[in-house]
Amino acid sequence: MSYRPDEPGFPGNPYPLEPFDASFALPPRPPKFQSRLWLHGLLFLMTLASTTIAGAFHYASFLSEFEAQPPAFHWGLLFQGFWYSGTLLGILGAHEMGHYLLCRRYNVDASLPYFIPMPPLLFLTGTLGAVIKIREPFPNRTVLFDIGVAGPIAGFLLLVPALFYGMTISNVVPAPTQGSILFLGEPLLFQWAMRAVFGTIRDGYTVNMHPMVFAAWFGMIATALNLLPFGQLDGGHVAYAVFGRKAWVVSLVTLSVTLLLSVLSRAYFLTAIIMLVMAYFLGLRHPVVPDSEAPLDPTRKAIAVLVLLMFILCFTPVPIVSIFGQ
Repeated sequence: MSYRPDEPGFPGNPYPLEPFDASFALPPRPPKFQSRLWLHGLLFLMTLASTTIAGAFHYASFLSEFEAQPPAFHWGLLFQGFWYSGTLLGILGAHEMGHYLLCRRYNVDASLPYFIPMPPLLFLTGTLGAVIKIREPFPNRTVLFDIGVAGPIAGFLLLVPALFYGMTISNVVPAPTQGSILFLGEPLLFQWAMRAVFGTIRDGYTVNMHPMVFAAWFGMIATALNLLPFGQLDGGHVAYAVFGRKAWVVSLVTLSVTLLLSVLSRAYFLTAIIMLVMAYFLGLRHPVVPDSEAPLDPTRKAIAVLVLLMFILCFTPVPIVSIFGQ
């Protein structure tokens, strides 16, 4: 260290070196990965309850194809709701823990998952999913990519066996023609699972889905929505990691297509509103990472292609096909 001749502490300067004022010391930085365990646990239990009740209704609907009258609600039916809630929370939990564990791997501060319960009588799913909060910037595009893809890949690895096994305990029934009927869109992976288990289904027939299949179906829809290459969604992270600052063009195209889909299907209306709010407050551009110039290595670019394929397998342009009334 050097001093100017007129600075305190320089040899020959009559003024002594001023003592250090501890009042100007920076406060200690709080430790990373701190979470309010009671809050995460409470939200998980609430979501477990709401999805189990929703699962009981799904199981009652599944049984109604075998009985003349829909079964009355009872505790045994509630127990069967775990087919749905256990599968769904496993998929959602794997997704968020994939993000969280990679954050721990790269020392990027993040919270544990927040599960979001919803009233099962108003929402068929009993939940809006789960999220984690990442509290600091990603240091570079490689870390951004790894954390971004870890969640969808982890959830996908769990939903695929759940989907195929759920199909084996489902059955084919004549398609209903009366009453209020909800038909769900069929992602490409869903169609493959049906064909693998049941072969070609004749006209006038449909699959009576076991609740485990419905949980896997919702997992596919959630995966596809998260992988939309927009803003700070998982797909937005991947797009920025691959394309850098040019990723805003991809976000603009994605927003335009989502707005169009929201006109075709009510299922995308909420997604379109959320994306418009994100675009208004955060802009179309992904936040710049400190080291944004270093490109991805070939291995990660290959993984990006696989993630794109995963998005195609889970995506359906119209999740809710139609509703018929009497």
